[in-house]
Amino acid sequence: MSTRVLLADDQEMVRTGFRLILSAEGFDVVGEAGTGVDAVRLARELRPDVVLMDIRMPELDGLEATRQLGADLQPPRIVVVTTFDLDEYVYGALRAGACGFLLKDAGPRLLVEAVRAAAAGDALVSPSVTVRLLEHLARPARRAAAPADPLSPRELDVVRAVARGRTNAEIAAELFVSLSTVKTHLANVHTKLAARNRVEVAAWAWENGLVG
Repeated sequence: MSTRVLLADDQEMVRTGFRLILSAEGFDVVGEAGTGVDAVRLARELRPDVVLMDIRMPELDGLEATRQLGADLQPPRIVVVTTFDLDEYVYGALRAGACGFLLKDAGPRLLVEAVRAAAAGDALVSPSVTVRLLEHLARPARRAAAPADPLSPRELDVVRAVARGRTNAEIAAELFVSLSTVKTHLANVHTKLAARNRVEVAAWAWENGLVG
């Protein structure tokens, strides 16, 4: 069964472009929303697998829409799509439960990859902005507490690689371990940090000064 996608953006031209790209790749675009209020309503009515959520929308911005949907019993996977690569709202949206972040000019390939990653339960952040975004938004005031169960040295290696935007395959190659080993380490990291996705793992690494 094809992945069901809801498009939320106040620009009809953007929604049309996304629809054409995703439909050509076999995704089922089940609806479009031009406001944050409509995005929340349609997401609850249509139950899409993935929502592509713009940050700047009338009536209700994408940050609040993401928060509201994230509080649902079975929330959709939300990918934030924005023109602002250093927008404070983006950090808030990721913290609110979004599983990915993508620039509107990232291109069709990354758009498709982001939707596929979200549908698979993973996350994708535009490689061109991963480090800059997290570095820009990591502040001492946001420093997270150390987990009750400390990360092992190898788990910390994986966390640092995630924070630099590496994929699981790239991490495996860099650390000379198998892909399944990387996945096991990541699963342990998610549990220890109570992180919902690799975006939160990356944010934790930057908050604690593990990368720079």
